[in-house]
Amino acid sequence: MGKGDRKTRRGKTNRGSYGNTRAHSVQQAVVGSKSTVTKSAVAKKAAPKKKSA
Repeated sequence: MGKGDRKTRRGKTNRGSYGNTRAHSVQQAVVGSKSTVTKSAVAKKAAPKKKSA
């Protein structure tokens, strides 16, 4: 039970890993909230056609 133990919090912090013992704080999704839009699809312009000789 110490730094080498994978199941304890001290062992998780020593290894730099996460799990049930050392979980991240996750924000709960709020019901009825506005959904966030990350990026809108941007239409790319078609490349100009090359003229044949």
